[in-house]
Amino acid sequence: MAAASWYHRDISRVVAEELLAKAGRDGCFLVRDSESVSGAYALCLLFQRHVHTYRILPDDEGLLSVQTIQGIQAKCFRTLPDLIGAYQQPNNGLVTPLLYPVLRPSQAASEDSGEPRGGGSHPSLTTVAPPGGVGGFLKVSTHPCSPTSDFTGFMAEYLNHHLQLDLEALRHGHPQLRHLSTALATACRALHRQIDFTLVGLETLARVFDPPTSPRSPAREQVSPPPGHRSPSDPDLDLLLNKISMVNHLLSSLEKKVLKSLQETVSRHNLALPSVVAAPPMATKPLAVQSFEVKVGKSQRAALTVDVESGTVTITKRGSGSPEETIPQDKILQLVKYQSVQSKVRLVYDREPQRSLSKDFIFPSARKREAFCQLLQLMRIQHSNLDEPDLISVYVGTWNMGSTPPPRSLASWLTSRGLGHTQDETTACIPHDIYVLGTQENSLGDREWVEFLRASLKTLMAIDYRVVALQCLWSIKIVVLVKPEHERRISHVHTSSVKTGIANTLGNKGAVGVSFLFNGTSFGFVNCHLASGSERTHRRNQNYSDILRSLALGDKRLSAFDLTLRFTHLFWFGDLNYRLDMDVQDILAHLTKKEFEALLAVDQLSLEREKNKVFLRFSEGDISFPPTYRYERGSRDTYMWQKFKPTGVRINVPSWCDRILWKSHPETHVICNSYGCTDDIVTSDHSPVFATFEVGVTSQFVPKKAPGSGPEPLACIEWESIEVMVRTASRSKCYLEFHSYCLEGQSHPRATLPCTAPEHPALPLQLNPILPDLEYLGDQHLLLSIKGVESCESYGECCIAMRSMIGSTAQQFETFLSHRGEETGSVRGWMKVRVPKDRRSTRERLYEWISFEEEEEDAEAVTDAPTCPRP
Repeated sequence: MAAASWYHRDISRVVAEELLAKAGRDGCFLVRDSESVSGAYALCLLFQRHVHTYRILPDDEGLLSVQTIQGIQAKCFRTLPDLIGAYQQPNNGLVTPLLYPVLRPSQAASEDSGEPRGGGSHPSLTTVAPPGGVGGFLKVSTHPCSPTSDFTGFMAEYLNHHLQLDLEALRHGHPQLRHLSTALATACRALHRQIDFTLVGLETLARVFDPPTSPRSPAREQVSPPPGHRSPSDPDLDLLLNKISMVNHLLSSLEKKVLKSLQETVSRHNLALPSVVAAPPMATKPLAVQSFEVKVGKSQRAALTVDVESGTVTITKRGSGSPEETIPQDKILQLVKYQSVQSKVRLVYDREPQRSLSKDFIFPSARKREAFCQLLQLMRIQHSNLDEPDLISVYVGTWNMGSTPPPRSLASWLTSRGLGHTQDETTACIPHDIYVLGTQENSLGDREWVEFLRASLKTLMAIDYRVVALQCLWSIKIVVLVKPEHERRISHVHTSSVKTGIANTLGNKGAVGVSFLFNGTSFGFVNCHLASGSERTHRRNQNYSDILRSLALGDKRLSAFDLTLRFTHLFWFGDLNYRLDMDVQDILAHLTKKEFEALLAVDQLSLEREKNKVFLRFSEGDISFPPTYRYERGSRDTYMWQKFKPTGVRINVPSWCDRILWKSHPETHVICNSYGCTDDIVTSDHSPVFATFEVGVTSQFVPKKAPGSGPEPLACIEWESIEVMVRTASRSKCYLEFHSYCLEGQSHPRATLPCTAPEHPALPLQLNPILPDLEYLGDQHLLLSIKGVESCESYGECCIAMRSMIGSTAQQFETFLSHRGEETGSVRGWMKVRVPKDRRSTRERLYEWISFEEEEEDAEAVTDAPTCPRP
């Protein structure tokens, strides 16, 4: 076992180089998993302050060999320790023999079990690497006096003695893991008895409300063996899972059964019940005419009336005797939002026979101004002649349900009402195009939860939303719903999940994700539940890294790129579990005064983002709502920051655990219109959180000139220079690889980089997009990856928007490189995208109809950043 301590599993290239740099001795080495070849390894060796990386590849028979310099005969080995032992000798083709193994950093027992560990009451865990290069497992030493010693004893027995047997069976083609199944079933014997007792009680209660003619439910007989049929010492794991499923079914259906029984009783005996006036569902179609009180000029009062259905805006001045002025939507040229005055807007419109006019209006609040702009944008969309939308609205919600059923109404959550940056009441009930709802600790059945959400939206919006995807990992769920008219626009749906619980094998913590195309725009959504506990920031960071690396979403052709670069828009949300680093009494004092800024200064997520540890270059809306955890259930007035456990009192400080972040390609349109939490849903110790977004989308481009109608003019992408700065200790040659959907059908173009830094590649003369139209190219992006020639592993990736590069003269660009969530360098240079003269026509997007008045100081700001010199 000790011989394999140099095996670091799936650490990144950057981390490996940092570990070797700290060791600092020629001949230091470690082995990690290869990032470019599945099942292969990377041998990292330090020599003369540079890291040399060699690939260890398996052949068809599973034998391992090192790719070394030419002329050296490759040697094959059955196991990784055998290979490493051989290369500790000189003259084997490496720059130096393997002399000093760099051991994997020892990690405390921080694997997440859903609750922080109490002192001395849980087994200590130490991560070690097994022989043969197989991923690490847990070596468990139990305390004899531990209250969990029965369970952990079985687990220790398996991990220390039987895991190797399962491993050998797997290597011989038997993937059943028979010893693991036996260990789990034996360890869960007490759970069988508890579930049997619970099932008897639930079924007895359910039968009370069964119709008299109804036969007895056979479910119990299906899952319970006859007496004496199965020995208590030989419990069956499938049987346990069936029992748990039955408990879940009975709990979820019992309320409906009781309600139906009582309703039948009322009907059968003609009982009179007090009349209850039900609140009518919120009107959505047609939208009511909305009026806004505004100020025109210094003192003139007026009313702006928006009629979305008729497509008009009416201006009525108060007390002036002036006639009303009605402006049709097609005469409105532009809306200009003032950034210096958040409640001010300028309306530019045509009034024949005069030229365009503009008027400034000041609303009572910024919230009212946003509502007015949203209504005008909705009016513009409804009356446009476009076959496909340019702009859609996306709702994202996250809620840790605390393993309790939801309340009957989720209206405040689904309509973004409560605390924080919420929508005005005039626009809160406008239905969104896409609803994405992520939950954690959700005890409802999958189908029951989806139908509950659809019914809730149908009641609120009078729309029967369609299900795009449902993905679940234990009690972590994500549901994507879409308007019926958009169903045909959704394609290439993918789902995935990643476990980050104990040893990354349990799904009590982890993530679920969904990705799809909306016409020509790619979306990704990730809902996660990270490790809990104030002291476990590093573990949460590691959870994020594991999810980022392992979640299989999006176009498979982009799998070599970082997950955050695969989508036009990526939304990441959930119970991230980051806490506030402050004494609980100080936190409560700040909350009493609503001093959120002081608390956000010690928010672990914000601090880790500032250090570029997690969510690199993500965005988050302003937090103006109180911490969403840990409330007393049944109320939002009190934080229950003490948790009493058998091992003592646990302190859970109020924190913003539940968050919504996003990252989009450069020069795309995405605006967060609301970010807040509810204040009336009290079934859980977490409050539901919501955010709404206005998102620009593209559609399948149809050229105005049909292909083949004449000689096809070509657009071309040209570089004048590129400088690449990569943070690495390797001296390997690199190459630059390009990818874009506008280059489909072409092999990935490459440019070789020499071993100097900054690196100037021998660039290709040009790349030719598949379509030369300006309207098409303005929506495209170019993905770049810097890869090692020998290892083919990425040193960093980035995304460049082509919109601002279009023109006859080269434009400067500069952006950062990242890999597996870490910043690894930067790239800058000069490039241009040339478009043929007859293909330069374009059209205004709906989201370009609203612009922003720039601050004067912003316009005059001068940057001191060095520019990339043109060659």
